[in-house]
Amino acid sequence: MDFIEKKIEAYALEHTSPESPVLEELNRETNAKILYPRMLSGHLQGKFLEMISSMIQPQRILEIGTYTGYSAICLAKGLSAGGRLDTIDINEELEDFARGFIEKSGFGDRIVQHIGDAAQIIPNRIETYDLVFIDADKESYLKYLDLVWPKLREGGFVLADNVLWSGKVVEAEDADRDTLALREFNDHVQSRDDMENVLLPIRDGLMLIRKL
Repeated sequence: MDFIEKKIEAYALEHTSPESPVLEELNRETNAKILYPRMLSGHLQGKFLEMISSMIQPQRILEIGTYTGYSAICLAKGLSAGGRLDTIDINEELEDFARGFIEKSGFGDRIVQHIGDAAQIIPNRIETYDLVFIDADKESYLKYLDLVWPKLREGGFVLADNVLWSGKVVEAEDADRDTLALREFNDHVQSRDDMENVLLPIRDGLMLIRKL
């Protein structure tokens, strides 16, 4: 995902509001103690997620892919009064790590963790969501989109992470399964007449989709 020039990325970070102390600690601890720390949303993307959520002021958010909880905390900052965020992750080994920082962030009573297969959990949710963030296994992005679409309110938003996949989506040859899946996802979104979308080259690519 390091395809944005380092000087540009550094300049962008220098001109972005700082991380909260809890997020700064979570960033540091994830990089020091957890496998694949590049999966963390990080400062720039995290602040963007917070801004989008704050603009929407959602009552209900669904996140697919908790990892260590960074993005969940960022998104929760925009919740309206009484709002709640459901976050799903299949890796139970990270549950306690994420929960510790969620509690420390002050959103412990507003972020609900679900451990298991998102494809099994989502159909059983009865809520209508205002905002959905997809950041899980890439081969399942289309499946997750299909599952959440009926549960997303009209005018609601979906954010999908990693849609540029370190720039691999524009490489013609030797595409791996994740790259092919993300190309299919991006093309599918672009073809839908019930979606309005913009692909943003933030970090590893964010697709913002509005339900028409």
